[in-house]
Amino acid sequence: MKRKVGAMEKVEADVAALRWKLKRDPQSYRDDFSNQYQQYETLRDLFLQDPGQTDSGVVALKDLIDFLSHTVDLYPEMTSTFHTELADMLLQHHDVLEYDLRDKIVGSLCLLKTKGVIDSITLLNTLFPILISTPSKSLRQLLFTKTLSVLRAENAKATNHKLNRTMQAVLFNLIESDSVSPQGIWAVKITREMWKRQIWSDARAVEVMRMAALSENEKVLTGGVRFFLGGDKEREEAAEESSDDDNDVDMARLRHQAGINKKTKKKARDLKNAHVSLKKKEKKKNAPHPLNFSALHLLHDPQGFAETIFSKHVQNSKNKLAHESKLLVLQLVSRLVGLHKLTVLSLYSYFLKHLTPRQASVTSYLACLAQATHDYVPPDVLEPLVQKIANEFVSEASASEVAAAGLNAIREICARQPLAMTDTLLQDLVMYRKSKDKGTMMAAKGLLSLYREVGADLLKKRDRGKDAAMGIRAGTIKDRRYGEEAVGEIEGIELLEKWKEEERRKKLEAAGLDPDADNGDAGLDNDEEDWKKWDVESDGDSDDSGGWINVESDGEDIQISDSEDEKDKKDKRPAKKAKLSSATPTPAPADNKETSKSVEPEAAKTLSKLLTTTILTPADLKQLQALRATTAIKSSLPSHKRAQLLAARHVDEAITAETIELAASIGKKNTKEEKVAMAKADRETNHQSTTAMRKEKKESEGKSTTNKEKARKKNFLMTLGKAKIKNKRSLGDVKRTLLGHIERKKRGGKRGNKGN
Repeated sequence: MKRKVGAMEKVEADVAALRWKLKRDPQSYRDDFSNQYQQYETLRDLFLQDPGQTDSGVVALKDLIDFLSHTVDLYPEMTSTFHTELADMLLQHHDVLEYDLRDKIVGSLCLLKTKGVIDSITLLNTLFPILISTPSKSLRQLLFTKTLSVLRAENAKATNHKLNRTMQAVLFNLIESDSVSPQGIWAVKITREMWKRQIWSDARAVEVMRMAALSENEKVLTGGVRFFLGGDKEREEAAEESSDDDNDVDMARLRHQAGINKKTKKKARDLKNAHVSLKKKEKKKNAPHPLNFSALHLLHDPQGFAETIFSKHVQNSKNKLAHESKLLVLQLVSRLVGLHKLTVLSLYSYFLKHLTPRQASVTSYLACLAQATHDYVPPDVLEPLVQKIANEFVSEASASEVAAAGLNAIREICARQPLAMTDTLLQDLVMYRKSKDKGTMMAAKGLLSLYREVGADLLKKRDRGKDAAMGIRAGTIKDRRYGEEAVGEIEGIELLEKWKEEERRKKLEAAGLDPDADNGDAGLDNDEEDWKKWDVESDGDSDDSGGWINVESDGEDIQISDSEDEKDKKDKRPAKKAKLSSATPTPAPADNKETSKSVEPEAAKTLSKLLTTTILTPADLKQLQALRATTAIKSSLPSHKRAQLLAARHVDEAITAETIELAASIGKKNTKEEKVAMAKADRETNHQSTTAMRKEKKESEGKSTTNKEKARKKNFLMTLGKAKIKNKRSLGDVKRTLLGHIERKKRGGKRGNKGN
């Protein structure tokens, strides 16, 4: 046995040496290569007579294939048919080939593609038919990995549109040709992985998954539906993970180590390379985000797709899908209806028979109904559904969790279509805010606060609240009609307008002027200096900024708002008033005071003044974002946390069963098992003092301890001599030591402050 192993190792060493020689001087060793190739052809012919053999000839053939795949590019005229022979051998005999030989042929074909002997389309045409037909699990996993690697490598530097279109067409035809076969699952897996890695992000990939969602095979169907429900979230998580991996370099730690360790050229070079890589990552991080559309937005015909998949997989009584799969399809249909505001009236009649507490996964059905509601759903279609939820879930005989879930579902539906509620039912549901159960009380209060904003006229006067009652009395709050759209505005623009007015008043007060009087431009900087200041700030922030281009107005009075020092003073200039006087007469100051009260309700209806008379600069948008963040922080304080749990969500966000069950979980007490698990987790926690935690953090960052901390750990005998010397010092020595300490402290330590 030892002799055989030694002989095999010697043969492998000889082959490796020959391969190295061939790469160094191909022409000198041409005869040796020819002998190896002839030996390969002989072994291949013998092997094809019995492809299932596992004798020593298979090992020799595998070694020769490995050798030739590394050197075949050096003699292209002699080995023109080598890749074709390997592909035929794999395609025809992959089910009977020995495992190692089969894997070696797959690896050799991938190596030939890397060397440029074959192109990627030829390689994929060889691997993909075997992937969808082989019964071997290990081979399927190998081919799936190799296929993804080829597609990723071809799209690494630039998008290979030709290859992508060819592969997407193959996957689409695979599902379309046979909708019953489970082979389409590989089209779903490949498309989902490519979408997750943002290599395929166009409508063609979405079309492949649309065809998968319409398949009759349950595995393929659920794969396509899950892609639409969770593919975008997977892509965002993958992008976040890649961005987290980019922030591994700690420059502060590297600089600290370079300052205290021995200086060498290698360490200086490593520090420089780390600085360059960090700069590249910062540039990549600050780059504009690529415009990635959601898969649901890239569908060509959402209305037709929603109707087809609903009638084929949900309404069809002959379809024997599992309950979980049917629920997934229902979630997709409701998501499409709510997102694109589609009209599928048969969907709402389907919900009517499933809205009972005895229905399995009833909270998922409630979430789907809320998700399928939008402004254009007729209220008379939703009224029976809301009434049934109230009758089945919200009653004195219902459990507290059931009542809270029902109230929360009604609130989610009415947030999207307030006209689905009647005044009698609303007044009955609002009375549950006096319930002893905390979850039911919070759900009822959430419904009450919603209708104070969107339908206060349906509430009784004592329930409307101060703002809603004043709005109804002043005429600013009116009945909402079916199909009526609200006027679009920028979110938080009123915060920016209020901030600008406060800044203007502060500047005028600082200048000793009356902020309510017409002071013109007194005490304020002019426009040109403001723009110059903005240019300087923007140059420091971005290297790509090319400054602003001055554009003359075409007779319109448009104000250009500026950065944080802007005072909103352009409307007070005499020159601009002269322009306005030629078009419209200017009222007297007395008239303004008299008519201010009558104009105020009209002003509330119109758009903000900043939107109609001002161009917002990047600094304004930055300030607006900061004001929004401040408002969000204030709303998330402990006094508002519970109300924030039931706050209105964006229409495009998905509603899940957890959303409906949220109100019920607010006042829910922990069970005995949950309390025991929390106690065990608390017992396992390593409680540390603040000093120990700070010390552990410093050690993890690679920082050293102070001299005092090191002195505490010293052996007593090591400090005994120093202590004896200290006791024998004279008063003059003690004074000089203390003065030295004071001087070093002023200087900034032993090394001193080098920056000063």
